[in-house]
Amino acid sequence: MIKLDLLRAFVTVTRHGRLKDAGEELGRTQSAISMSLAQLEEQLGGQLFETDRKKELTDLGRYVRDRADELLRENDRIQQLIIDYAQGHSGRLRIASVPSVAALLLPTILSDFMGIHPAAEIELTDSDSASVRSMVDQGYADIGIAGPAKTGQSLRKTALFEDRLHVVCHAGSPLATASGHVRWQDLQGAKLIANETLTDIDASAARDLLRKSRLSARNVSSLFAMVQSGLGYTVLPGLATHQLSEGLIAVPMKGKSCDREISLLTDDGRTLSPLARAFQAFLNENIPTLLSQYHLAATDV
Repeated sequence: MIKLDLLRAFVTVTRHGRLKDAGEELGRTQSAISMSLAQLEEQLGGQLFETDRKKELTDLGRYVRDRADELLRENDRIQQLIIDYAQGHSGRLRIASVPSVAALLLPTILSDFMGIHPAAEIELTDSDSASVRSMVDQGYADIGIAGPAKTGQSLRKTALFEDRLHVVCHAGSPLATASGHVRWQDLQGAKLIANETLTDIDASAARDLLRKSRLSARNVSSLFAMVQSGLGYTVLPGLATHQLSEGLIAVPMKGKSCDREISLLTDDGRTLSPLARAFQAFLNENIPTLLSQYHLAATDV
């Protein structure tokens, strides 16, 4: 097997025509370059240069130069691919996120991240917290952005922010109280259009409301349409209420268990890819600006 450093020394000499210049480029002495050429000729069993001046190549020399040049370029290309991947500059990253974060926070984050990682491939899936956690737990997503893991899921959690729950209702609804906020007890007796948000709330009042609800939907647009049609009210994180349909308002909730925690989730049993680690660091560094823009409360990381 011919060593690559022998071929590189030879190709460099053919390009410069002088041992001195080739040695300077490769950071080696003239004698070391000369020894490499001699070793290569010995392995090949033939001369590479017509004379000792290294100006004119033999037929074998020309053939070896052309093939070695191809080999070295491909070797350098592959080595750079490996380095880029190891340093988190390239690769494929699968992110699963709750819809509100996917729609409002991630576009800016991903645009900036891909600007400095142009070789990265990103696949974003938006779904409810339970589905996001399941995707990470089963290896279908590298990173999840959702509510914290439940018992039985070996997920590593990095808290990102807390999002106050809001009641979405008609502007003329009794729930649109003059005090500007709603408590759990205010929702008793009203018709709840259930969604996944309340399943993550550890409060007996929320569980009671879910048990009594006769209608549910997972898609935010569908929820808004149902509220608009007079079928009832729904409860969503504040981030999901920034683009309400006409005639609807979002009233913040007040009291115990009225905040939803959003965390970055990874599989505790698998090592993150370099690209996933780079994205996690980038997200932690840049999300505070977006939290301020949307008036969200950061949590301790």
